[in-house]
Amino acid sequence: MVLDNFNDLAAFTLVAKERSFTRAAAQLGVSQSALSQTIKGLEERLGLRLLTRTTRSVAPTEARRPPASHPRAQIRRNWDRIGCPQ
Repeated sequence: MVLDNFNDLAAFTLVAKERSFTRAAAQLGVSQSALSQTIKGLEERLGLRLLTRTTRSVAPTEARRPPASHPRAQIRRNWDRIGCPQ
């Protein structure tokens, strides 16, 4: 379970870096559809929209990184939701 969550986070990081599902999927060796479903599942588990998607672009939302004033308790709750140890 934790390894799957780590892989999902790594996939998200690559999509955010590349700003493209196509390029990220090619690097990961998976289909765009499979990658999109992975990110969608991660967003649902976290209860946050991580990426803004349009037909021509992908961009990380502000939710992907909490501001410095964001309480640690919320970050811990998000990690707990996806089953990652602290």
